[in-house]
Amino acid sequence: MSDRAPALRTVRVIGPGRAGRSMADALASVGWQVRGLLGRDAPDVSVRGAAKGVGVLLIATPDGSVREVAAAVEPVASTVVVHLAGALGLDVLEPHPRRAAVHPLVAMPDATVGSERLRAGAWFAVAGDPVASAIVADLGGRAFEVADADRAAYHAAAVIASNHVVALLGQAERVAATVGVPFEAYLDLVRGTLDNVAALGPAGALTGPAARGDEATIAAHLAALDPAERAGYEAMAQEARRLAARDHEGRPRRG
Repeated sequence: MSDRAPALRTVRVIGPGRAGRSMADALASVGWQVRGLLGRDAPDVSVRGAAKGVGVLLIATPDGSVREVAAAVEPVASTVVVHLAGALGLDVLEPHPRRAAVHPLVAMPDATVGSERLRAGAWFAVAGDPVASAIVADLGGRAFEVADADRAAYHAAAVIASNHVVALLGQAERVAATVGVPFEAYLDLVRGTLDNVAALGPAGALTGPAARGDEATIAAHLAALDPAERAGYEAMAQEARRLAARDHEGRPRRG
């Protein structure tokens, strides 16, 4: 654990949702003192004075509420105000003099799983006050800095890597159900694919019709799919062609 003044390892959380409770539980488990979680039903005076008596005030509300919540809190010169939003910069935390961002690059479906993942060597995007990196260090995580101007692109990549993958698997589940194949069989395929990506990178791990320029098979797939599924398949087939550097006819692209 970082060797810092005990007062700094005190935190209050605004936003007792999955992210807020996960962070509160994770920090408490590594020796931080959690001075309560404030929700929407907290009296205004509690929110106004939320920065008092703690080293860190953690705002874990939905992204669209961070600026409003931060503005409602009376600034305390010694308190670091931190948000967990991936796409937001530090400007949303004005007028607080000490500001930081700590975005955990993990999925937190509930507080128990979230807390465990936060303490399992997770990656975090940090910015602002050095306390951001200190929080990550206490959790045993790995930190990388993302400038305010780059946060939207960084967060877009996170959404693609997590949310969009889940949406694609939802499509795989629907299509598999039409022919009676258990979805679990495809999950094993996905696990192997992720191992390949980790070992070879996305381009090296790509297999299938787009990788080998087999447009006839792609056309057969589209013909077999429900019309409602075709747009998603076509979009990802084009992304696979792009990764394989092939055109719509399956020919390698030039230079």
